[in-house]
Amino acid sequence: MSDAAPEFDGRGGRWVGASVPRREDPRLLTGRGRFVDDIQLPGTLHACFVRSTIAHGRITGIDLSATLAVDGVFAAYTAADLDLGDIVALLDRPPEEFATTAMPILAKEKVRFVGEPVALVVARDPYVAEDGAELAVVDYEPLGAIVSEDTALAQDAPLVHEEAPGNVLLNVSMFDTPGVDEAFADAGCVVEVVTRSGRQNALPLETRGVIASWDDHDDQLLVQMCTQVPHQVRTALARSLRVPERTVRVTVPDMGGGFGQKCVVGREEIAVAAAARRLNRPVKWIEDRREALTAGFLAREQRYRTRAAFDADGRITALDVDIVCDMGAYSCYPFTAGIEPLMASAEMPGVYQVPAYRVRARAITSNKAPTAPYRGVSRPQYVMAMERVMERAARELGIDPLEIRRRNLITQFPYTGVNAVTYDPGTYRESLDLAEATLRDEGWYEFRDKAAAEGRHIGIGFCCFSERTGYGSGAFAKRKMAVVPGFDISEIRMDTTGSVVVTSGTMNHGQSHETTLAQIVADRLGLHIDQVKLRQGDTERIAYGWGTFASRSVTIGGSAVALAATRLGELLCRIAAHLLDTQPDNVRLDGEGGVVQIDDPGRRASFEEIADVAYLRSNLLPKDVEPTLTATASFDVPGDGTFSNATHAVVVEADPGTGGITILRYACVEDCGVVIHPQVVDGQCRGGIAQGIAGALFEEVTYADNGEPSAASFIDYLVPTATEIPDITVSHLETPCAFTENGAKGAGEGGTIGAPAAVLNAINDALRHTGVELDTTPVHPQTVLAALDAAADPERSRPA
Repeated sequence: MSDAAPEFDGRGGRWVGASVPRREDPRLLTGRGRFVDDIQLPGTLHACFVRSTIAHGRITGIDLSATLAVDGVFAAYTAADLDLGDIVALLDRPPEEFATTAMPILAKEKVRFVGEPVALVVARDPYVAEDGAELAVVDYEPLGAIVSEDTALAQDAPLVHEEAPGNVLLNVSMFDTPGVDEAFADAGCVVEVVTRSGRQNALPLETRGVIASWDDHDDQLLVQMCTQVPHQVRTALARSLRVPERTVRVTVPDMGGGFGQKCVVGREEIAVAAAARRLNRPVKWIEDRREALTAGFLAREQRYRTRAAFDADGRITALDVDIVCDMGAYSCYPFTAGIEPLMASAEMPGVYQVPAYRVRARAITSNKAPTAPYRGVSRPQYVMAMERVMERAARELGIDPLEIRRRNLITQFPYTGVNAVTYDPGTYRESLDLAEATLRDEGWYEFRDKAAAEGRHIGIGFCCFSERTGYGSGAFAKRKMAVVPGFDISEIRMDTTGSVVVTSGTMNHGQSHETTLAQIVADRLGLHIDQVKLRQGDTERIAYGWGTFASRSVTIGGSAVALAATRLGELLCRIAAHLLDTQPDNVRLDGEGGVVQIDDPGRRASFEEIADVAYLRSNLLPKDVEPTLTATASFDVPGDGTFSNATHAVVVEADPGTGGITILRYACVEDCGVVIHPQVVDGQCRGGIAQGIAGALFEEVTYADNGEPSAASFIDYLVPTATEIPDITVSHLETPCAFTENGAKGAGEGGTIGAPAAVLNAINDALRHTGVELDTTPVHPQTVLAALDAAADPERSRPA
């Protein structure tokens, strides 16, 4: 599509749907971006954390005397010195379902994972701070480390938290509908699949960072940091410091990625802010990559035991699932440790018609870095479980794996599932058909068959899924969260030149909000996109906002800015009608930066003329109109939200000599409703797929028995490069959402959700003739080799 704006296209717009040049690019691509580490304040001090060297133990002593003796060290603090309130994430559930635990800002009596912050050192530069931290002496009484599901749930296991008996933070059975047992008893086929996913790091390009300073003039703590949720940080920080929220201001400059890791509140940022307030000096902390890999929020480690009953025709009749999510040492704020198991429980049936459903889900605690939401939040895992079930049932019943999907896909909308979720219209069947046709038309099926005759291992895999986007307050309330995200608020203000500044409670960290939200506003008012300025990431300027996560920015944030723009347009029309001496229903926005009289198009008032009256000659305004051109609107998605959907199709080759997997072809067919900016959506899909491939084949944090993490650098944590990521084609279907303001659905997480299942299915197809079947990601080369050895000679197989 051309970068030039199209003509009005029948949807009432000229900017929406156009791949206009990104407005962020000139600043970011020429080095003029402003990230946290670019902020330099006079007199800035630098922080470094003393971190636990053991996974689990009691702190018996901390000696910071040698630290304080280092030239250039200004201060060193323990938990007792700072005396901060803990971070406590809550669910409104009974104690038998949810164990409330606290995350101290600095470890107090106990440490619970390697890398946990124990003390804070503040010095004149980061190198001196690091030198001082290395001289800190911390004595521990080691306790047994919990590093796996089996050790966590063992009867005699040491407790990570005394408040969590059995090391279980959440234990819920959200659904047990009638007919599950009967369906299994009468089934023509029962399959059981145990799927596992490895622990990952979200790995944003920019690590976490903060610079905090105290402003005596405003009697306010200014905290500049990279976060997806500035208002939630303000709340948690004020509570921890025990100060009114008005004395804390959180702002976010440019941010180099988040992927969910930055949509929870971190403890290090609060400690740094507390130090700045005490010292009355700016204090900066930039997380290094070792800290990010070992002590930052991690994600993904989950196990699904999935049983499914099918009739003889391949239609699923019941689903019975047991889910365990290893959430690490602490419950994250504000989502809690329930974020992963509750998501999976509520949405696991996904795109398939499941008549009867039973699920038990547990969040366990372990001596690992805590878990935060990561792009997709359990959906890559439960989608992988469901897609493996479909593949297994197809083989058992002798049905083509795509045909068994077609027999079970939701095709009539709206559809209310057994999980009490209502799915709005989508293209589930159509996306599968187009994905299959793409590979067939390109000859990949013939290529696979010919390659097999030559001894090559070529496989084709698919994945069908939906992505609930724009979770409103109703959807979050069903999880019984004590903090219920949902709405977004936008304010728009026009100046005397006819340009506008619009605020949004969403938070851009690579999604092109400065462009896409401006496109929405420009269409609503009939402005040029260059006349729209977006403001985000400032708790003083934004009334309130929940930030950016769960693909909510265009659905909820975009709807709020659209409504605010509409209300401003109504105000402009009202003033223009007065100035043109006609009735308000006889004028309309003309799409060219003005208001025109309907019955006499020659009479017109430009926005500049209206603004001149509103601000500079307010005596000419209607008596009941206040002198300012400002409008505010809020938006909350009704009901269960809106569902994007997609099918991914993958062709891989497995090398039986090395165990290596090469992706030969990757095709994505997606439907996210009205596409605001096609190139941005394509970029979201491709970036998400790259992260999904990383989880399927490369990235994993493992732990030794003593809780020592395996990955402290990129030597150990294998991140794919452009060489490993194939060319990815993205095809768009479009089913507009009926209840968002722009017809758009979210597109931020779909790529990541579908990739692991599609890649795993393709690998299993490639290895089918060997007897190998894999149900765990990531699939490392040694995993493939061990499986091939075991299949060839069960008595002599090398360990995985």
